[in-house]
Amino acid sequence: MYFQHRHILKFLVTAFAVTLFLSCGDKGEEIRKMSIKSDGPVTEGRGINLKYTDSGKVTAHLKTPYIKNYANSSFPYEEFPEGVEVIFIDDNKENVITSDYAIRYKSTNLIDLQRNVTLVTSDSITLKAEQLYWDQTNNWIFTDQPYTIITKDGSRNDGDLFDSNEDFTNFVSLNNVSKQYVKENNEDL
Repeated sequence: MYFQHRHILKFLVTAFAVTLFLSCGDKGEEIRKMSIKSDGPVTEGRGINLKYTDSGKVTAHLKTPYIKNYANSSFPYEEFPEGVEVIFIDDNKENVITSDYAIRYKSTNLIDLQRNVTLVTSDSITLKAEQLYWDQTNNWIFTDQPYTIITKDGSRNDGDLFDSNEDFTNFVSLNNVSKQYVKENNEDL
């Protein structure tokens, strides 16, 4: 009797599995596709206006018309295909950076800004480049593309690449061409 029930149970399970398999027909491919990770974004957003805070103080303000979040990617990132504007606020000083395209890599905290990149510091230094990398972890910016820096007095520095901390106090560049305005000291005359 035990063997008969066991045999009937195996038969029922096998019949159920075959019926389930055959009833799926062409839907088996659809079911398989649902279990595979998509290459598309996990989320998308339009008209984004984010404010980042630290201890109740606003430290950054990000605006973008469109964002794609690839959080489930093996190397997670956020893409800003229609550009981005970020205002950094520190001790009531504001630095503004804009670009026509950007990618933020979440695991490395590296931001790749591309096309018409402009950085304007609170003391009116303007940096223009076609590509600029910003390492948020090390507070470092760099590019291997031509750039232009214009200071408040109109002095200008053009170069092929640079490596600098965020406040430009440790600045290294290559193939510079500069135009500097220097105040004349009347005491030396």
